[in-house]
Amino acid sequence: MSPRALVREAEKRGINIVAICDHNSAENVWAGLKAAQKTNVIVIPGMEITSQEEVHILGWFPSVEAALEVQAKVYGALPGRNVPDKFGMQVVADEDDVVLDFNERLLIGATTLPLEEIVRVIKRAGGLAVASHIDREGFSILGQLGFIPPNLALDALEVTSALGIAKAKALYPNYSAIFPFVCSSDAHCLEDLGRGITELECEAASFEEICMAIKGIEDRRIC
Repeated sequence: MSPRALVREAEKRGINIVAICDHNSAENVWAGLKAAQKTNVIVIPGMEITSQEEVHILGWFPSVEAALEVQAKVYGALPGRNVPDKFGMQVVADEDDVVLDFNERLLIGATTLPLEEIVRVIKRAGGLAVASHIDREGFSILGQLGFIPPNLALDALEVTSALGIAKAKALYPNYSAIFPFVCSSDAHCLEDLGRGITELECEAASFEEICMAIKGIEDRRIC
């Protein structure tokens, strides 16, 4: 699941936009962006952050710099060190799949940041804050808390491909009246890339247009 392999597989499967959202880290985003430069794939810098409540929140960002700004905050609140024999090596690669480094932080772990703070940090960096796979029991906001705090400034709710957007709206009518739904593949291997997709009606494949589609601005929308 290297940056170059991910971009190539996305292009092969006709996916226009892909967000690279490693757990608690954005160190491989830059390689993904560079690998996509001569392709038709747009890479959105991202991160899947684990709150102290063990809730996964996706951050999608307008730039690598914004993602790394949030990464610094996350790293400062991420205790523990990786155990490669147990969790695997955490490789930092370049756009040609050359290994540059190994991340020694415990990226699989939870940060000490509360849920509300994570959303604030993402928004402060100009990003979109999306609650991950809300229809799962593990590491989802509904699975961990049982509800979505009314003042939590989320931009969207993500559901898995097993549920899909149409069924999600029927299953969660109270939340669908407040939040837009998106569906992602949440791929941890190349075979899963594109198993869940969101179709957007917008003028270009860009972060700015994604924001407009999610917010329903100027005829942009989630199809």
